[in-house]
Amino acid sequence: MLVLDRVGKTYPNGVHALEGVSLSVALGEIVAVVGGSGCGKSTMLRAIAGLDTPSRGRVMLDGMTITAPHEKIGIIFQEPRLLPWLTVAENVAFGIEHLPRPERDRRVVTALGRVGLAEKANAWPRELSGGQAQRVAIARALVPQPEVLLLDEPFSALDAFTRADLQDHLLALWADSRPTLILVTHDVDEAIALADRIMVMRPRPGRIFDEIAAGLPRPRDRRSDAFDAVRRQVLDSLDRSLDRVSGPKRERLAATACGTK
Repeated sequence: MLVLDRVGKTYPNGVHALEGVSLSVALGEIVAVVGGSGCGKSTMLRAIAGLDTPSRGRVMLDGMTITAPHEKIGIIFQEPRLLPWLTVAENVAFGIEHLPRPERDRRVVTALGRVGLAEKANAWPRELSGGQAQRVAIARALVPQPEVLLLDEPFSALDAFTRADLQDHLLALWADSRPTLILVTHDVDEAIALADRIMVMRPRPGRIFDEIAAGLPRPRDRRSDAFDAVRRQVLDSLDRSLDRVSGPKRERLAATACGTK
């Protein structure tokens, strides 16, 4: 179980990035975090990863407070960050060099097959397209079988077709060991396509404004009425979190959010 207990973060320059963020995420759950720029999404991810120490509160994994990078927590950034002097297969195997060679090779072959890059095992990172490089990064992050995998807008630099393809590859790899996934994204459709729950954050300081359960079976049809209904709910929540809704419409949305009529 991953737990954020009233996490706050104020930087030395006085920027109040997070305040009172509390969240519990079960093993195997996928949670997406959306919100306007400056609402602390990446700061929260860095705190979970142990890359940034909270000013207040704490992050716990299985009851242990996270204060530094941890072997049970992996992270994927927007850029693939592959090591250019290693082949694709060597990049994927980078985090599991402690395993016996047969097990290491098996995991690498399986992971590259899952992301459709089995034929690129001996290629160099410079020979890959942007989408292929990010697939290698996904495989590399998941072969150590982390308990928690953090994704900081991993597909935002890619075109829409490649992005959708990589989302499918991510889910296929996730299904092997079902780690907890925390995804930060600006793409509402991506959040709905992947997540069990969508957390909407509000800025200045960053805090959780709303929680929306996707409640859709996988694989998810983005053209379905059910998908569109969740999309409208998330977009309405984002508007309210940024104070973009006013007058009668805001009152109706507030009543809906509170379960009243």
